[in-house]
Amino acid sequence: MYAGIEPAVRHSPSSYRMRSTPALADYAPQRVPRSPPDTLARVHCLEEALKSANPSAQIERIETHMSWVLVGDTEVLKLKKPIVSPPMDYTTVDARERNARTELRQNRRLAPGVYLGLIALQWAEGTLSAVPEGYRSPTQATLDWVVVMRRLPRERMLDQLIRRGRLRPADLDALLAVLIPFYRDAVHAKVDEGEYVARFRHSIQLSFGLLGRAEFALPHVGELFERMEQATTAHEGLLRARIGEGRIVEGHGDLRPEHVCLIDPPMVIDALEFDLRLSDVDPFDELCFLGLECEAAGDASIGPRLIAQMGAALDDQPSGALLHLYTARSALMRARLSAAHLLAAKVREPALWMPRTLVYLQIAHKALACL
Repeated sequence: MYAGIEPAVRHSPSSYRMRSTPALADYAPQRVPRSPPDTLARVHCLEEALKSANPSAQIERIETHMSWVLVGDTEVLKLKKPIVSPPMDYTTVDARERNARTELRQNRRLAPGVYLGLIALQWAEGTLSAVPEGYRSPTQATLDWVVVMRRLPRERMLDQLIRRGRLRPADLDALLAVLIPFYRDAVHAKVDEGEYVARFRHSIQLSFGLLGRAEFALPHVGELFERMEQATTAHEGLLRARIGEGRIVEGHGDLRPEHVCLIDPPMVIDALEFDLRLSDVDPFDELCFLGLECEAAGDASIGPRLIAQMGAALDDQPSGALLHLYTARSALMRARLSAAHLLAAKVREPALWMPRTLVYLQIAHKALACL
């Protein structure tokens, strides 16, 4: 949630200063066993680094499927886990470094001033140190790379504003003022018609393969996917036309309300970085996705408003059938990702995922009913 690391004035190799945020104090080396520290030891080192600026700070430790996220008073640190989750393989430090650099590059487009830079976790003679990238030692082994972000106010995230009934029309106008030039000036994606349609269909098949599992016992899911396949075949020409018209661009890739912070100016964080092919999108596909997520959060009016104003700004009026098709496909994808949490060896918040899955399936059903 969070853009440039500057060296501290003292030119210490173990400290840095954040622009417009309080400085983190020196990153004191953390004594660990002589063997290379495991991931949890690295997480602890980062927690101590955040506390060095304010020893009384309460550090929030968040574990996701792919990462550890440490939320401090003014900064957030993100460490990728060394795991394989096809198509991603983060088992090598080189892979995690590439991912961290891609995350910075992709997110600085819509969140300038938020993604600050990288920290290297370095290891030498039984000591683990968190070092700003520009001060890492060439004689020490770099075990990991950490993305550093400026903390954004949680109460200004779009999903929070929706749930509290605090969203104002001016907030959406400000968001559009950011998104319109982003899409208007975005690089056109290098994808042909056949590949674009194949990716669309592949997403549907992935969703059916998981949601159709017997252990979920989801009612009428087979009928729903049959309707989705029929709708895709009937309207495939609309998908192909978007390629022919040059409408597919390098977008955000994961435009959800919890990634939109409505400060001045708005910041949009957490762009998809693990497979940039998935960021080749129709802007209106992304807005349909954002709209269905806002609907799931409690406000179905946001998507249509954003789509109407974006259409006028870009002089692009995609058909209602295409918008419903995009919405249905994305709702099925979100249902799949929600249900997949229940297949994890360690299920976090088990009561959350099936109700959420059913909400997304209902949105998909409603979109398909309009086709």
